[in-house]
Amino acid sequence: MRKTRVLVVDDSASVRQAMIAILTADPELEVTTASDPFVAARHIRQVVPDVILLDVEMPRMDGLTFLRKLMAQRPIPVVMCSSLVEEGSETLLQALEAGAVDVILKPRLGVVEHLADAHVQIRETVKGAARARLRARPSARNVPDGPQRKLSADAVLPPPSGNAMSRTTEMVVCIGASTGGTEALREVLEALPANAPGMVVVQHMPERFTRAFAQRLDSLCAVDVHEAADGDTVMRGRVLIAPGGLRHTLLERHGARYVVAVREGPLVSRHRPSVDVLFRSAARNAGANAVGVIMTGMGDDGARGLLEMKQAGARTIAQDEATSVVFGMPKEAIARGAADRVVPLGRIARELLQATAR
Repeated sequence: MRKTRVLVVDDSASVRQAMIAILTADPELEVTTASDPFVAARHIRQVVPDVILLDVEMPRMDGLTFLRKLMAQRPIPVVMCSSLVEEGSETLLQALEAGAVDVILKPRLGVVEHLADAHVQIRETVKGAARARLRARPSARNVPDGPQRKLSADAVLPPPSGNAMSRTTEMVVCIGASTGGTEALREVLEALPANAPGMVVVQHMPERFTRAFAQRLDSLCAVDVHEAADGDTVMRGRVLIAPGGLRHTLLERHGARYVVAVREGPLVSRHRPSVDVLFRSAARNAGANAVGVIMTGMGDDGARGLLEMKQAGARTIAQDEATSVVFGMPKEAIARGAADRVVPLGRIARELLQATAR
């Protein structure tokens, strides 16, 4: 099979070389580079890449401007790559609205294991973006990775024991999404009333970027949306977004209320936070009091956890293929028999409200 062609656009020669080393460690990826959008445009006229890894800040033309021109003239899956964190989050959110499939942070110096994890996530993000179904929109230190073992949720907490609390009057909703999920989540959450059931969301995102994402959703939605912190209460009218990057987010029960726990742990299903970890914790601690929703995304993170939720008595929902940017995570969940309902994006909000009103 033909390799996936990746075009890296970055004005820094050291970053370009680092990305070549990171991406070509996967034999399925083939990499070319460009120092700015003008050079990139010449590359694209000769050979159209499957995915573009695009820097945000460049001297002759910034990445956001180039992205908008590209989406208007010749849409290609684009992953924005930035060294900016909180101070650049608004620009990256604009990039997602303009058509970027995903966002990653440039690799940084740090602990070797964290570097290896970051390299795995960069490759997985790029491969997922290459498979994305683009939707029409309105007008570093180089450290060898070594073999990576794909861990399950067992690495963070044991399987459900079958002792989850029986159904109560309060329900909790757990949602998992990845590639294409930022805009899909916005559509779902905007459709919810202010008194919607408490929700916990894992959206695969870089560390610290989830805070700006939650703030953006909070400004658009009737429900209150916040980045989750350890010990936060899950309550009606509140949506908690798992912090990205370094820790997992779990659902726990303290007496009559649900809270989130934010814990360190290895990559699970090649992600951190992992949807599988959140869903397993819901199966263990909420059982029939929970509703699980799995949405657009590359890979299979969340598929096993959604099945565990269903087996524990939860209602489960999967986004359909036609409205998924990448039909990976929902497809795997459906194949395992984990989804009670398979619905288009526009019906997910209504389905989860009906499921929690039973």
